[in-house]
Amino acid sequence: MKVLAIETSCDETGIALVEGTKTSEGFAFETKKAALLSQALLHSPYGGVYPNLAKREHQKNLPALFEQFANEEFDAVAVTHGPGLEPALWTGIEFAKKVAAEKNVPLLPTNHMEGHLISSLAQPSGEHSNILQNVRMSVLALLISGGHTEFVLMKEWLQYEIIGKTLDDAVGEAFDKVARMLGLPYPGGPEISKLAAQARKKLPEKGEMNTTPTPFSGTFSVPKLPRPMINSGTCDFSFSGLKTAALYALRDRGGIQKLSNDEIAAFAAELEDAIADVMVSKTRQALEQTNAQTFVIGGGVAANRYIREKLQALVLEEFPDIDLRLPQLSITGDNAIMIAQAALARALSGLNDTAGPELRAVGNLSIAS
Repeated sequence: MKVLAIETSCDETGIALVEGTKTSEGFAFETKKAALLSQALLHSPYGGVYPNLAKREHQKNLPALFEQFANEEFDAVAVTHGPGLEPALWTGIEFAKKVAAEKNVPLLPTNHMEGHLISSLAQPSGEHSNILQNVRMSVLALLISGGHTEFVLMKEWLQYEIIGKTLDDAVGEAFDKVARMLGLPYPGGPEISKLAAQARKKLPEKGEMNTTPTPFSGTFSVPKLPRPMINSGTCDFSFSGLKTAALYALRDRGGIQKLSNDEIAAFAAELEDAIADVMVSKTRQALEQTNAQTFVIGGGVAANRYIREKLQALVLEEFPDIDLRLPQLSITGDNAIMIAQAALARALSGLNDTAGPELRAVGNLSIAS
């Protein structure tokens, strides 16, 4: 079965053609063609995604990208209908409706977060191929992005339960907002990570930001940022207080104008440490609570190497019997390949998700709905 997928949930315009087959152990996917355009530079002056600008760019980008696929044959069109920015989602949905009608094929509404989960579980089997097989149930997924931070439990294929989520801001938003405080460009997460890595290289071996003498200039001392809800006893998260603490810590030190580049890097490392500590603690609790047999992370923040390493170490050291699946870095961000894979997994499992002209964008769509 071939699916043409369209992704416009935020600031990435993506189209992909993926062929899927059902195997005795699961599914096999082959990406025939994929195209992706990022709007990150356009949104950088705003420090985040400006919805109406995203909508306008999607409207411009979709017809241009689709020219590469106009002569392709496919059995269905999949489109992200949530969660995401509704003006952006609507653009993709309306375009997908038109293509499906012209080709006289079914329209498959697809959950963006399910796309992250399914594509992260799939393993590479070739340059353009992936296999999703031999997955031990139940699966615990940590989905972390600019708009979402949640633990999702899958006890049976494609049936989900949220066992923990952010009560306010997503982890990706926390990275971006603090990056803006530090004068770093959008998207801020990768910039924070780069600076944090530079800072750690200057520390004594196995040293920690707040327990060893700082190697930085002047009288600057790295502030100890809070680890929100780390001892709450739940699998829920909260990051709004961390952003506020970072803001006050910078104000107390006279703002970034008073800090050297090394000091800004040290601050970035402390922020990343705080977030990673929370992620590790909450993941430990979620794994103990669910007795999951497989653990996977997905979403844009899953590309953060430091967080990946900390979570990998947790599983290898404390849960050696659990299968760990880390996504390829190339598919952690928003893309249409993951939407195609999720739609194919559902269709090949016999689920009838076909939508009609009434399909709507749902900005707060839950994976468990």
